[in-house]
Amino acid sequence: MRDFAIRYGFLILMIGLIVVFGLSAPGFLTPQSAVFILQSVAITGILALGVTCTMVVDGFDLSIGAVATSALMLSAYAQVIWGLGAIEAVLMCLAMGAAVGLANGVMIVKLRVPDLLATLGMMFVLIGLQRIPTQGNSISTGMALPGGGSATGTFDPLFLALGRLRLDFILPRLLPLSVVMLLVIALLVWVFLETTRHGRLMYAIGSNAQAAALAGTNVDRYRIAAYVISGTLASVGGVLLAARLGRGDVASGNNLLLDAVAAALIGFAVLGAGKPNAFGTAIGALFVGILLQGLTMLNAPYYTQDFIKGAVLIVALVFTFALSGRAGRPA
Repeated sequence: MRDFAIRYGFLILMIGLIVVFGLSAPGFLTPQSAVFILQSVAITGILALGVTCTMVVDGFDLSIGAVATSALMLSAYAQVIWGLGAIEAVLMCLAMGAAVGLANGVMIVKLRVPDLLATLGMMFVLIGLQRIPTQGNSISTGMALPGGGSATGTFDPLFLALGRLRLDFILPRLLPLSVVMLLVIALLVWVFLETTRHGRLMYAIGSNAQAAALAGTNVDRYRIAAYVISGTLASVGGVLLAARLGRGDVASGNNLLLDAVAAALIGFAVLGAGKPNAFGTAIGALFVGILLQGLTMLNAPYYTQDFIKGAVLIVALVFTFALSGRAGRPA
């Protein structure tokens, strides 16, 4: 019974949650509600997949939320202030995310700064940098510029389509492009981590870096690569958020870090994996979306949502470590 609870307890909990919300909240079990849940977790899920890659090599990235909001502000600034197109803005954001990830990796691997401290410092640096050019104001067409005048640029329709376009693959005009991107990225990360030699080496590094190095693995290179992947995926999430909002809102990504980390940690409990994994992370993000959508439809006070998410996270980790007898830092 304990083994069954460890392996399937979380999935049973999620199914039970769906049943409870479906019976208690009219309209919860509708295609429109399902699409809203998927759209709400698309960005969180992409960020969570990035932090999962760092956890695989026994690291952690606290800067993903700041990278996402920096990408949001950079893409808005590039189009509204500089007048650039969608392709240029997206490429700039991806390059920025990869550069931040590389800087994190170098600080952690080469300079021996603890991962939590290095990424925490980077988080504060990015939070400050994203607000300096506009003096803390949001970016939108017609905004007053610090040096005088107003912004005349607009968001490229192609860019906005990344966050607003709905496809007809399954249900007419109901499947957001951002959800498709989440599914594709989750599949790619899963294939990379679970089926390729590089992914297995990353798991080996997370399990025992010294043994992996003795076996001939370039541990430093793989650890740095994990942070580059994390930064790049975080920038993808920021681009999608900017495309959905159609403005550069400095406060729009406040909860991204906590939700992404919760999704990644909840993934440890899915099917009793007990380790960071792409499938569990995607399910964890979906669970967070279901929980928040159900609470919203039940008119639960907004200030109770973080408490409930934290309680669920504790339950998931208890299933993973206490009941299974595992101990120590997740790796």
